[in-house]
Amino acid sequence: MSKLRVLLADDNRQVLEYVREFLTANGCEIIGTAADGQSAVDAAAQLLPDILILDISMPVLNGIRAARRVLELNLSIKIVFLTAYNDPETCRAAMETGACCYVLKPRMASDLIPAIEFAKDGRRFVSPGCE
Repeated sequence: MSKLRVLLADDNRQVLEYVREFLTANGCEIIGTAADGQSAVDAAAQLLPDILILDISMPVLNGIRAARRVLELNLSIKIVFLTAYNDPETCRAAMETGACCYVLKPRMASDLIPAIEFAKDGRRFVSPGCE
């Protein structure tokens, strides 16, 4: 099986680099990064990743609005949120966009790879404590 092509979007450069290193070490191919929601939408339309990992709190377009726009393009991109927001309302709003997964940043080491596997198969995953 070929490596999953992943696009990362987070406005924190340190988080982007940390997630990039983590995913690369776990067999993913990082095809690009974005520092705001609109750039994530544009990059997704151009690069056509298998998985788009989005933070919720980003400038220009937040992650929820960016996810809606990407999914409106009718591409086969799977959305995984990676965020610090652990409240049920934000989780529900994010998942209602059509995203597959919602991972809390403090649980990244244990939850992100399983979430990506779930997303690849079109299944849902939510970090414990969010729903």
